[in-house]
Amino acid sequence: MSTVLIDYDSGNLHSAQKAFERMAAETGAGAVRVTSDPDVVRTADRIVLPGDGAFPHCRAQLHGVSGMADAVREAVEVHAKPFMGICVGMQMLATRGFEYEETPGFGWIDGEIHKITPADPALPVPHMGWNDLVIEQDHPVLAGLKTGDHAYFVHSWQMRMGAPDQRLAHCDYAGDVTAIVARDTIIGTQFHPEKSQDAGLRMIANFLSWTP
Repeated sequence: MSTVLIDYDSGNLHSAQKAFERMAAETGAGAVRVTSDPDVVRTADRIVLPGDGAFPHCRAQLHGVSGMADAVREAVEVHAKPFMGICVGMQMLATRGFEYEETPGFGWIDGEIHKITPADPALPVPHMGWNDLVIEQDHPVLAGLKTGDHAYFVHSWQMRMGAPDQRLAHCDYAGDVTAIVARDTIIGTQFHPEKSQDAGLRMIANFLSWTP
């Protein structure tokens, strides 16, 4: 079994790689590799798309790696391989985003990316730091997690759901903020599981053993 983290110069790869390698070693889940080679993505058993920064920039960077976006689509849409998007990597699963300009996403999750607008104007944006998860639906990748577990967020934009049944969890930031989405063999986290200590490492371990 092999898991690849996609390198397209828009992800927090070092900490993510270390967390996935640690949990792969603990669970016997096989090799973890960082790659910018679309052929490696095509042959991987599981795929992780991290992302930091602005939605349009991350999308442009991903599409700027020759053949990468097509390899990701093939892996997910044709071969139904388990796929995890992290932070902006999750946002790119949406139909479209509106950060700076309207930008299409992969369209796998029925949602749009909009600026966070807390009901309490005293709350700062970006939403940064620890927050409690509110689990809405069971999912194999959430096994062992519960409402009240902490996750680490760093973002100014959020996914507003067009299909509420595709949201697994949210957090409260003077209003609901989507935290985890999923559909078929796809899951995405707005927070950084690699920085979320026990809850995040459990999610990573669950993803590495997930056989949808």
